[in-house]
Amino acid sequence: MSEASSRRTLPTLPGAGRGPVLEEWGLLGDQPVREPVGGKGDASDFLPHVVAWNLTRRCNLACAHCYIAAGSWHAEAEELSTERCHEILDQVLEVNPRPMLILTGGEPLLRDDLEELARHASQAGATVVVGTNGTRLTDQRIESLMEAGVSGVAVSVDSLDPTYHDRFRHGAGALQDTLDAVERLRTHELDFVIQTSLTRGNRDELASLVEWSAEKGAVSFNLYFLVPTGRGEGMKGLSPDENEEVLAQLTALEARYRGRMMIRSKCQPQLMRHVLEADDASPLANYRTRCPCGVHYCRITPEGKVTPCPYLPVEAGDLAEQTFGEIWREAAVFHALRHGEPGGKCGMCEYLEVCGGCRARAHATTGDLLGPDESCAYEPSGRRPLVEPPAPVTYGQEAEPSLPWTDEARARLDRIPSFVRGVVTSRVEDFARREGHDRVDLEVMGAVRRNMPVDFSRRLPFFLRRGADDA
Repeated sequence: MSEASSRRTLPTLPGAGRGPVLEEWGLLGDQPVREPVGGKGDASDFLPHVVAWNLTRRCNLACAHCYIAAGSWHAEAEELSTERCHEILDQVLEVNPRPMLILTGGEPLLRDDLEELARHASQAGATVVVGTNGTRLTDQRIESLMEAGVSGVAVSVDSLDPTYHDRFRHGAGALQDTLDAVERLRTHELDFVIQTSLTRGNRDELASLVEWSAEKGAVSFNLYFLVPTGRGEGMKGLSPDENEEVLAQLTALEARYRGRMMIRSKCQPQLMRHVLEADDASPLANYRTRCPCGVHYCRITPEGKVTPCPYLPVEAGDLAEQTFGEIWREAAVFHALRHGEPGGKCGMCEYLEVCGGCRARAHATTGDLLGPDESCAYEPSGRRPLVEPPAPVTYGQEAEPSLPWTDEARARLDRIPSFVRGVVTSRVEDFARREGHDRVDLEVMGAVRRNMPVDFSRRLPFFLRRGADDA
């Protein structure tokens, strides 16, 4: 058998470096492989803290930028069965018993088994949120989602102008249906996030969208920057200079609404450079925002394929052939993302460790998932020292308790999603010391919650609300 043909028999490569599989797939350019921060190189050092699951390609809308090209023409037969979804959920929970699970689509509310799957995951210990266009969120559906253990909902609002929003989403009356859903979410007191996809058409509306989101009580506002994949492949995002202007504005808005609503960029980790230059006391400093795809985050497609993120369609594996754990531990593309050094100016940048560029955009625009993110206007000198996250504990890190915790307090901590547990441990213990406590008990945890500002990064650890109010 030739070397080339033998390569094709290896869909994954345990412990891979720059091996032939990676090169044949075109996943790596000429970039070196590095050890991850902290010198850890074993697969056990990485956990899927957040798993996004596109349960369906069916959708009642056909949004212009949709990365999964969802629409009403897709068939239910293309999706995994309920039974198979339960099996995969158990595989995910075996790898990480406390992930955040994002159930989305397409439009996930079109799946009649959505609540059944959410209940399975939430009762097993996952934090479950649903990503939806919001048009089908009736009172009855909100109640059934809450009963199933769903902790929050992310809804898409791209403009407060119905002409723009409905045209962008390809659905007459879509905006009004979504605005009505936001009011219902408020009435039912189910936490919600507003998601906005940035284009030149709504760029000037950013401040008003953020203000509206805060007034409605959103826990977070997420601004998505275009990644040209799926139906968005033919769309053109903002120029690098325009992105810089928007990120500067977003940084100012984050400071203005701090303590009231979390504000973040998505698929544009360059926000961290702006935040750290402006105010490293921002709660965003707790994020090691270098792209988490394949490191702490992955996506499952409706057919059961695993990819690093929804915007990065390179397959890590097929759940029809391998378990989730085998794919997470062994996939060559995950190894490349965990150990590969980004190229071009991303690799030379002093903000590499807190940004590193969007890997999905690099792949979409250069064909190399470790290539440069060309949406960035910043020009590094290549001679400055690396900027590290200023927070001693960042999301995704574990933190060893330095104070005694009662069994009850420890049990509550163990219910917190894995990617925030280290940050929560640090914050609770800092509060306990300031208040003169020599241990952490339920009373201390309750006091921490009561004294926290309502910003998403601080509120999320108590998203579950399982007994939190009785502390």
